[in-house]
Amino acid sequence: MQGKKELVVLSCVVFNYSGIVQWTKDGLALGIGEDLRAWPRYRVLRLVDVGQYNLEISAAELSDDSLYECQATEAALRSRRAKLTVLIPPDEPVIEGAPEILLTAGVPYNMSCVSRGAKPASVIEWQKDGLPIEGAVSTTEVLPDRKRVTTRSYLPISPVDTDTGKNFTCVATNLAVPMGKRATITLNVHHPPVVTLSIEPRSVLAGERVTFTCQATANPPVMGYKWAKGGVVIQGARESVFVTKADHSFFTEPVSCQVFNAVGSTNVSILVDVHFGPILVVEPKPVTVDLDSDVTLNCKWAGNPPLTLTWTKKGSSMVLSNNNQLYLKSVSQADAGQYVCKAIVPRIGVGETEVTLTVNGPPIISSEAVQYAVRGERGEVKCYIASTPPPDKIVWAWKENVWEKEKGTLSERYTVEQSKLTTQGGAVLSTLTINNVMESDFQSTYNCTAWNSFGPGTMIITLEETEVVPVGIIAGGTVGCSILLILCLLALVLVLYRQRKGSRRGVTLGKPDIKVETINKETHSLEEDSGSVSTATRMVKAMYSPFKDDIDLKQELRSDTLDTRQDYELKDPTNGYYNVRASTHDEGRPASRSMHYSDYRTSGQPGGAAAVVSSGSGAPGATAGPGTPSSLAPGSRAGCYDPRPPSRLSHNSYAQFNTFTRAGQSQQPPPSSGPQTSDFTAECSLLDSTAQLGYENYGYPHYPTFRMGFGPPSLAPLEGGPAYEMYGVGPSVGAGGGTGTPETGLGKYGSSTRFSYTSQHSDYSHRHTQRMQTHV
Repeated sequence: MQGKKELVVLSCVVFNYSGIVQWTKDGLALGIGEDLRAWPRYRVLRLVDVGQYNLEISAAELSDDSLYECQATEAALRSRRAKLTVLIPPDEPVIEGAPEILLTAGVPYNMSCVSRGAKPASVIEWQKDGLPIEGAVSTTEVLPDRKRVTTRSYLPISPVDTDTGKNFTCVATNLAVPMGKRATITLNVHHPPVVTLSIEPRSVLAGERVTFTCQATANPPVMGYKWAKGGVVIQGARESVFVTKADHSFFTEPVSCQVFNAVGSTNVSILVDVHFGPILVVEPKPVTVDLDSDVTLNCKWAGNPPLTLTWTKKGSSMVLSNNNQLYLKSVSQADAGQYVCKAIVPRIGVGETEVTLTVNGPPIISSEAVQYAVRGERGEVKCYIASTPPPDKIVWAWKENVWEKEKGTLSERYTVEQSKLTTQGGAVLSTLTINNVMESDFQSTYNCTAWNSFGPGTMIITLEETEVVPVGIIAGGTVGCSILLILCLLALVLVLYRQRKGSRRGVTLGKPDIKVETINKETHSLEEDSGSVSTATRMVKAMYSPFKDDIDLKQELRSDTLDTRQDYELKDPTNGYYNVRASTHDEGRPASRSMHYSDYRTSGQPGGAAAVVSSGSGAPGATAGPGTPSSLAPGSRAGCYDPRPPSRLSHNSYAQFNTFTRAGQSQQPPPSSGPQTSDFTAECSLLDSTAQLGYENYGYPHYPTFRMGFGPPSLAPLEGGPAYEMYGVGPSVGAGGGTGTPETGLGKYGSSTRFSYTSQHSDYSHRHTQRMQTHV
């Protein structure tokens, strides 16, 4: 095989032959001799010595493509036939529509490439931007010379908008041109706009501004924009950007942007994530059903974020359903009424609507069973009838009277009127009016009965007499209540003021120097030498310790300190870390006023048990005031005592205080039963004595006692339980501390045994404390 225009040499060697040798072409002799005049491009290359007779063809052409044979005619010899094939490269391939073809996106197209005059037939391949692409179909056509072949290749494509500018290449190859010949075409794809619709911000509250942006690419270029919401064109919106305020409808009605060019238009829609409170979508309708029927109530809300829905009956908080439907099975007349469908959107809002359920059934009468009238005046007996369907007949019956509309007659004293209450769902109010009410009208019962298609409903009503309250009494009562309310408010303000005043601590300014000292304050018994304290005394101290916390209660009732010196407000230099009290160097205590229990009792006669007595500094020689009786003489009348101590002190507190105010064991008389009821005035019987401590709780103990700090003769008294001895101060004790006749122990009500809420000088009512004093 030789290519076109190439030099071809066909070899022929005949050994030991000296005759004529000739060549034939397709059986036709080319001639004898070296030069073949009839074939200018043919020549025989003869070398007789070696017996070589080669045929040379220069510039081979397609016509040279034949069968050749070398013949030695004299020797009757011929060679085998030699097939000379001439290869012809194809012409330049051609792509229809080149160099640029205009296509429409989405419209299929068969791209064609033709390769002509090739021998052998050319093979066509396709490439897209240099990369092979499959799917082409080829056909061949033999030319009239029956040597050359034309090849056609078809590549089906479906162009898209992104194919614009892409290059498709057709490559034709055969044996003559192994590298092939190429043809290239560029695509220009026209397409409708490609649109991207965005929203900013992505999530908004109802009423906030939102911006829509419509970005489009198109070939040919964009010609215009249109905006629509829910399918309705928005007039005046013609640009690529649309700004508006979002409401709840944007959540369900999409906003669309339509972009168009010469090829077509593209429409893109988007929903807005609008947060909004509940919107009623399906309005519930009133429902009327018969008794014992099943019923379904419908209600539908919309909200964003997703809402929570609840069904309740009006007036009740019980949730009946959380769905859009409320199903009630076999309803009764009690189920009739208003039902509330409530929707809650978290952090946004709440919405609710009501639906009325009407249950057909017998009439229901809901009047008061007892009604009132004034003798001699005009009276009314009212019968309230709720009935669905409305009542067909209403009958009143009382005494010998029976009334039915348009039937029968009544005496002039009685009239019956009926009215429809439209605000109550068509209920009927039937009123029996009695003129000049008499005694006999109060002795009769009144039967109100109503009928409808479902049956009767009845109620028995009684009429009772009432009196007319004069207007002056009503006005006086109103004024009195107002005055009483004002007095109560004033009393409350006074109590709060006193409590606040009592809670403040007295601060007295002394010299300007600051001195810090710690003072140990012990009770009398604790100051004694530990070596002289008996074992029993230590046990008593151990038993006494739980009561010491109760003593702090009386400090809350402390009255203001009366000091003749001028008081100043001193700022605490330690910011409250220490209890700072400024005083003079002599540490002299100011005189104080003690509030005794008697101060809180009901005031009695002068000199009685209710007299107020001021105590001194608690010196042993103090004497009782003249108003303090040592005992109650039998049969004598005294002031009423308060039935109980202040509620702020517990029973243990009284027991503790009595511990320090009782006389010694050697000075105690036999236990007293306490004051008798006959010793008090008649008013005392009005005092409530229930749930109170008995008087014996404040009298003398019924067990052996001993003095704090002094051991008992033996430990036997301790077996009966802990007991304490009362330090007695009686009228017979002189100021000089001399001895006298043993006084009678008085317990709670004796003035000498009264305890003080603010006794600042008594060492027996204070626990062991350390006081930090700062002197400047």
